[in-house]
Amino acid sequence: MSKLSITDLKDFRNQRALVRVDYNVPLDETGAITDDKRIRATVPTLDYLVKGGAKVILCSHLGRPKGKRDPKQSLRPVAERLAEILGRPVAFVDDSIGEKVDQTIGIMQPGDVLLLENLRFYAAEEKNDPAFAEKLAKNADLYVNDAFGSAHRAHASTEGVAQIIKKRGGKCAAGFLMEKELKYLGGALSSPARPFVCILGGAKVSDKIAVIENLLTRADAILIGGAMAYTFLKTQGFGVGKSLVENDKLDLAKSLLEKAKGKKFLLPSDHLQATKPEAGATTRITDGPSIEDGWYGVDIGPQTIARYNKEIAGARTIVWNGPMGIFEVPEFSKGTFEVAKAVAANKAAISIIGGGDSAKAVKQAGVDKQVTFVSTGGGASLEFLEGKELPGVAALSDK
Repeated sequence: MSKLSITDLKDFRNQRALVRVDYNVPLDETGAITDDKRIRATVPTLDYLVKGGAKVILCSHLGRPKGKRDPKQSLRPVAERLAEILGRPVAFVDDSIGEKVDQTIGIMQPGDVLLLENLRFYAAEEKNDPAFAEKLAKNADLYVNDAFGSAHRAHASTEGVAQIIKKRGGKCAAGFLMEKELKYLGGALSSPARPFVCILGGAKVSDKIAVIENLLTRADAILIGGAMAYTFLKTQGFGVGKSLVENDKLDLAKSLLEKAKGKKFLLPSDHLQATKPEAGATTRITDGPSIEDGWYGVDIGPQTIARYNKEIAGARTIVWNGPMGIFEVPEFSKGTFEVAKAVAANKAAISIIGGGDSAKAVKQAGVDKQVTFVSTGGGASLEFLEGKELPGVAALSDK
């Protein structure tokens, strides 16, 4: 990697390390954390800094408080869970800038860990406001970004702070989690073991245009599922019933199919169709690619599952972003789960799961521990696969 790594930081004892983490974890109605995967994913970076004697100052966002204080979106429960995971105290201050923060950092000792309050309680964070970034950077000697899930945003804590610290002569490095994300996703794009198979699902073609265009020149096969498939099928004259279709993107879908000519660009050849897109509906498998009038496409069918699984079995690099159907409804989950199991069963391949719904799907299918890597960033992994430079990565120090 051409960016500075945390392992390049050799002597940082007694230095104040501002670490951007992604602790945007799900909370239940009582405020309890329901999934702490994102917290656990940062432990290697925190251990490295703590053992090296840094004063570790963590900052993150949680939810979408839109620049206002909201006790329900406080990071206090995260500080408590992190302390349990690390097996050491984690101090918490109920602000991310200001006198209280300055005083707390002022009494920190080497190896201490502090978590600041939700950055997005300030609208200035998402606006990448220079004055807010300056206040955040005020108490930092060096900066580490371990929040890949937020790296596609040019916010004060992901981009502004790094620029300020670099200008002062401080170092800005990628944490272990960030490095892992860049290694797997970057490797898949730059030098994949072949055949390289990409599985793309989800609702909208418009969300995946740039990904498809970028991967058409790199992947050996692209397998399309989810509602985005119906837009492609409609352009070819197949019936889509009442399925979700982007009618304003039909010309775009047509042009993508033109670009895909001569490539292995697979669309569903059968579907699970339902009388309504919700639990308890009457369902049946279609005879071919068309969906009947009055019916909804809700999943790929058995013939498509078999075709896709054959491609997956022969792959040596697999990237998956987006489910094959409405997998949240148990009756419509078979296609997504069968694909997940096929990906996990191919032990000869490097298998990379984009974050978001794809990560949820492999977990629900019970195979999340059997794939090579599950990304922590849905939007970030998507933009990376589009070939975009991520602001949070670009802002780090070069080696």
